[in-house]
Amino acid sequence: MELEALRKDMVAAMKAKDKVKKDAVSSLIAAVKKAAIDEGCRDDIKEELVNRVILKELKTVKEQIDTCPDSRQDLKAEYQARYDIIAGYAPQQMDAQEVKAFLEEKFADVLATKNKGQIMKTVMPVLKGKADGKVINQVVAELCQ
Repeated sequence: MELEALRKDMVAAMKAKDKVKKDAVSSLIAAVKKAAIDEGCRDDIKEELVNRVILKELKTVKEQIDTCPDSRQDLKAEYQARYDIIAGYAPQQMDAQEVKAFLEEKFADVLATKNKGQIMKTVMPVLKGKADGKVINQVVAELCQ
């Protein structure tokens, strides 16, 4: 996802008077800009950075949904709507079978050691942003048995 695409979607949401979508996309743009400033690349914002921020925001909203008390259904519905909008921008993640196949193909030599810490240290930089860390951890634990 590129920042310019997010901006166009925000403008479209503003024209359609879709406040929920506008707010969600606006917060994504703000988070991307903040991350770009923190990393010192204010002018040249790469697609990888945008995707990383989208995944982080998606995780944050998911936590908000999970921790919201059941008595506040209005708030839960608001968080769910926001989650659905952000999920539409999130890059496709690898599932457990894809992760397992990838690891067996590319990291067979490291997997042979059965050292989970060593495997995770080697694999995480390659799969960061392509698969959820929990899924990677579960697959590695499975392969180490």
